Amino acid sequence: MSELTLFLIRIAYLAILWIFVLSAISVIRSDMFGARVPEAARGGRGAGKAPKPPKQPSKRRGAPTHVIVTEGSNVGERADLAQGTILIGRGSDAQIRLDDDYVSTRHARIAASGDQWFVEDLGSTNGTYVGSVRISQPTTITLGTQVRIGKTILELRK
Repeated sequence: MSELTLFLIRIAYLAILWIFVLSAISVIRSDMFGARVPEAARGGRGAGKAPKPPKQPSKRRGAPTHVIVTEGSNVGERADLAQGTILIGRGSDAQIRLDDDYVSTRHARIAASGDQWFVEDLGSTNGTYVGSVRISQPTTITLGTQVRIGKTILELRK
């Protein structure tokens, strides 16, 4: 093998190694500090129009009123569904803050669409499970449906 070929292989190997290191640092940074939110979504000066308030589900008899942690280190913690979208994670901006090593900063959210409630994974590392099935898109949940995030289980309740 010529010296030039060997030199090019070494450079390519070094470049691939650095790409791996930088992507690992990026994942760690986003897990520690959360994903970047555009200025317009934060409601800063650059925002053109005022954001619409989230659509509230209709109040009907038998509809869930809150999300509660039923298993895990935060048993009993709850969030009212009247708030609209419920953010779940380790971050300080989460309505349900979980002290679980397997939970991302912004792990999942529960939101309404009409009279139905949905849980959505926000690109977490360890995933969100409805029952025993890992979800990859917004999934409908009803009263008593178990949602597992890390070692924590949450449910919709009246």
